[in-house]
Amino acid sequence: MLFFVLVALASGLAYLVQALAMPAADVPLAMAWGLAFGLVFAGVDHLRTPERYRAMLPRAVPWPGFVIAFTGLCEIAGAVGVLLPPTRPLAGWMLALYFVCVFPANIRNAVEGLAVDGLPGARWYYWVRLPFQPLIIWWALFASGATGWPFAG
Repeated sequence: MLFFVLVALASGLAYLVQALAMPAADVPLAMAWGLAFGLVFAGVDHLRTPERYRAMLPRAVPWPGFVIAFTGLCEIAGAVGVLLPPTRPLAGWMLALYFVCVFPANIRNAVEGLAVDGLPGARWYYWVRLPFQPLIIWWALFASGATGWPFAG
């Protein structure tokens, strides 16, 4: 949920900066900047504090340290990709796929509960996070231009 709040606030700030600099601000571009900010923040956190993410991984995932580092690098690469016009649509699709792939871990955290440094210990927090996952999948697709739904065909 913190990730989504960071993305939304950074997108709003990017939109305001655009609105001050040009006559018509580009909403998807502002959303791409916000998404990139959130992804870099999360990716760096994966690399700096991998132990925080170890508890989130299902026990069946092999090489948890590698998986955590790899997902952090994927988030950073997605951030760069969504900002570069030639790679923006592909990055949007890849980020959507990434967010789909991490969703089972979020479900597991809600069902089993989780104790992670820096995150609330209350189980309700992990249940509240779940509806944000489809929203962030849509965000990646809309911000990248992969879809205009529901605003355009």
